[in-house]
Amino acid sequence: MKTNETFIYHITQDDCMTVTQIMPAESVHHVAGNPSSLYPIVPTTTLLLNEEPTKPKPISSKEYKVVALRDCPLPESLQVCETPDQAAEYWRLHVATSPYFNPECECFAVLLLNTRRRVKGHQLISIGILDTILVHPREVFRGAIIAAAAAIILMHNHPSGEPTPSEADIKVTRDLIRAGQLLKIEVLDHVIVGNPNRSSLRELGYFYA
Repeated sequence: MKTNETFIYHITQDDCMTVTQIMPAESVHHVAGNPSSLYPIVPTTTLLLNEEPTKPKPISSKEYKVVALRDCPLPESLQVCETPDQAAEYWRLHVATSPYFNPECECFAVLLLNTRRRVKGHQLISIGILDTILVHPREVFRGAIIAAAAAIILMHNHPSGEPTPSEADIKVTRDLIRAGQLLKIEVLDHVIVGNPNRSSLRELGYFYA
């Protein structure tokens, strides 16, 4: 039996054959000769005009964490912190117990003090690698300015346990002293915490007179 109808088949991804359309043979030849009759051509400019322009992502503000004194209560002996031993004790009480602290890496923190050398809080500035850490005056003094600190004590650890300062420690300390002089925020000391000892760059004579 002859017929003028032609079956159009489509092969799916799972190799199943399905019939999607049945049309006369003349229509098949017409579509094959001129596909635009079945699929109209839309100009690109029309498509672009119909698309909604992409909106820029909103810029979210950043929050800088300064740990206030009320979040880390101190014993009476550490209410005033102006000696290397007091700074090292503060480190062991509050910096070394921070969830962000990594004893296997060098960590740099700043102790914020008021004009009477009473502790206002501290800020964990940077976490480095085993024997190196990146420190810049911009990040060091940002928290001090926000907290209106009159003086700061620099502190960082040596994972090796040996608190002897390196040449890089001395250079960074002197750079931060000069930056503090411009900002009128005094750098009282730079304490390096080892295990179990500590060292003070002021005691070792590396501070300017």
